[in-house]
Amino acid sequence: MRIYGPHGIPVGTPASNARRSGSTTFSLGETTTVAENRPAAAPRAAGGIDALLAMQGVEEDPVERRKRSITRGRTALDVLDDLKIGLLAGSLDSSTVARLRTAAADLKSSSGDAGLDQVLAEIELRVEVELAKAGQ
Repeated sequence: MRIYGPHGIPVGTPASNARRSGSTTFSLGETTTVAENRPAAAPRAAGGIDALLAMQGVEEDPVERRKRSITRGRTALDVLDDLKIGLLAGSLDSSTVARLRTAAADLKSSSGDAGLDQVLAEIELRVEVELAKAGQ
């Protein structure tokens, strides 16, 4: 099946005045060198200490803060489950205890919701008890 272009000429056929090179080598024309070599500039600071203080003063969205608190609580519960499985299997490893310590530190922040904060405080208490049992 042939495909014809808009003027009735078959597509893909070489033009009659096209010149084909018999050589299969590739050569560059004239090579030029870069006239100017500049040293790389050091990155500039995005802002001063005022910008950092302003960023800390920005009030975060309460919905996002609540979502992060829920995620931290679920993570702590998952680590407690891993600890329970490790204790039942008789293989308590130090990485689980380290994850438990990190989860306890993450639970200290407030979510802004009184009920959620109470549940997170109970999870934190349980995590602290398990850390005390582990001798940490």
